[in-house]
Amino acid sequence: MIKKVQLPLLRWRWLTLTLAFLGLLLCVWQASQIAREQALENLREDAENELRLSAAHLNGYLLRYDYLPQMLATREGVQRFLASPDNQDPMPLNLLLDRFRFTAGVSDVYLLDRKGDTIAASNWHRPNTFIGQNYAFRSYYRDAMAGGQGRFYGLGVQSRERGYYFSSPVYLEDTSPDARPDGVMVIKVLLDDVEQGWAEQEATLFVTDSDDIIFMASKPELRMNALYPLSDQQREALRNTRRYAVEPLNASGIVIEEAHSEDAHIVSFSRGVLEDERFLRLTRPIAEFQWDIHILKPLDTVSSAQWLAALMAGGLYGVVALGGGIGWQRLRLRRERETFAERERRTLARVRDELEQSVERRTRDLVASNQRLSAEIEERRRAEENLRQTQDELIQAAKLAVLGQLAAGINHELNQPLAAIRAYAENARRFLALSRLNQTDANLEQIIELTHRMADISAQLRQFSRKSSERQENIAVQSCIEYALRLFHSRVRDSQVRVEQQLPVATLWVKGDLVRLEQVIVNLISNALQAMTDTSNPHLTVRVEADGADVHIHIIDNGPGIDSAHINQIFAPFFTTKAPGKGLGLGLSISSRIMEDLGGRLEACNLPMGGARFSIILPMAIAPDTSMEHLSHA
Repeated sequence: MIKKVQLPLLRWRWLTLTLAFLGLLLCVWQASQIAREQALENLREDAENELRLSAAHLNGYLLRYDYLPQMLATREGVQRFLASPDNQDPMPLNLLLDRFRFTAGVSDVYLLDRKGDTIAASNWHRPNTFIGQNYAFRSYYRDAMAGGQGRFYGLGVQSRERGYYFSSPVYLEDTSPDARPDGVMVIKVLLDDVEQGWAEQEATLFVTDSDDIIFMASKPELRMNALYPLSDQQREALRNTRRYAVEPLNASGIVIEEAHSEDAHIVSFSRGVLEDERFLRLTRPIAEFQWDIHILKPLDTVSSAQWLAALMAGGLYGVVALGGGIGWQRLRLRRERETFAERERRTLARVRDELEQSVERRTRDLVASNQRLSAEIEERRRAEENLRQTQDELIQAAKLAVLGQLAAGINHELNQPLAAIRAYAENARRFLALSRLNQTDANLEQIIELTHRMADISAQLRQFSRKSSERQENIAVQSCIEYALRLFHSRVRDSQVRVEQQLPVATLWVKGDLVRLEQVIVNLISNALQAMTDTSNPHLTVRVEADGADVHIHIIDNGPGIDSAHINQIFAPFFTTKAPGKGLGLGLSISSRIMEDLGGRLEACNLPMGGARFSIILPMAIAPDTSMEHLSHA
């Protein structure tokens, strides 16, 4: 009985899935077709606008030269030379035509006599000059000799360049009603400028004549091709006109796949540069020249629109189907809940009682856990505060340790002025007793200068021993080094250490904590001086240089260097190679931590010629508007 019920249910499910899949295909296909038609219509409108503008530009570009041959035909110099060309020098007329060519911006200007021979031309000085050539076979000559305005397009016989020709008859006697022209004035205009403008567009443009020959095109590969295959009769007729010289006029390979509207078609090409692409082609006639201008717009946007519409339709269909499935599932679940509602009501009271007891137990445990967690958080916060305070005190202690090393030199610096002050004071009392006021005033002036010197020394110590404000500011690197070296003035002098400063002329700036950066530099200089205690001719080099976006500060000594076994441990806390009681091994560790806090790093290495180099590397900062505001240290 169960199998009989499950079999129709399974068939019904398969039928539902099949119908849903067919509905999805139909929805996607319909949306794709609608999107295709809309995209094609938009593409056709864009192509029509571009085609209209391009046709107007081509028409205007050519017609602006229409008046020029007629104007030149009325020139007195042209008529005078045409009256007797054998008895005159053609050079003045050639120069005149060349000036007209340059001013009007055309390719060539030339004059034909009654037989069609060229007797003057603007290109008289070129190897392929028109002078001496006969153009009686050209239609622009025949039209002008018939008394009208001639027009012609084709390849030049001499230059092999594509051009458009305007011609006008030249009359020596135009008062008679039956007067015949005595010559023809011709203007040749190149079409390259128009094609260069087309090449900048996303579409492909080309122009065909009444024989469907592609005379102009934005792509050079399309030029001098037949839009459609030519018959032998058509080829023979075109050869007779000599319009396209001996060009093969191969077929372009265009294939019309679908007619979208009366003047728009879906096309492709079976060969050439446009092969394997599909385009929307629009055609617009240019009645003035009996040409047709064509535009090819790629169908990439149409394909993209189709895929997008298909995906959106499929997604929407999926959402609707998913919503229907969820609704059906909810209905089924509601019926099941109604079926089992009575049983749930019977068990609900028992489960609720058990749940309340469990919640009460869990609540007590949670409250106790929260209390323990709060106590642990408070304890950790206090530990972090103690750690931070200890770290700051440790940094200050390291600074004071360096200060203690400087105490002996500072004491010597202060003893000298104190002894001098005492001597000057005793002399001043003696001079005062003898009423020698000038000598008394001079001794007092010396005492004042010595007290200023002692104040400067004590100010340096007070500044170095101050605590950091942890405020980020722009720091002048050269000023920090100058300050640090001043602290070691007496020690360097007593130890006969030669100090070399290699500093750039322009001030380099970094961003950080001024006090902490000074502490690191002072610590490195102190270590370098200690390392050179037993070195003959001690030499300390302080070098500053910019490397890309970083500033490098190098402290270099010529001491014994760093033991290769210890070079990877020198930045570890409490690591020292000094004798017990000479140091805790925290100086370099604290300096490295300070540089990390400032966004830089501290590096150390041995030099090939002996000695060690410690490098401070910090990101370069932009110089402030008022550069002196960060240079005050004393």
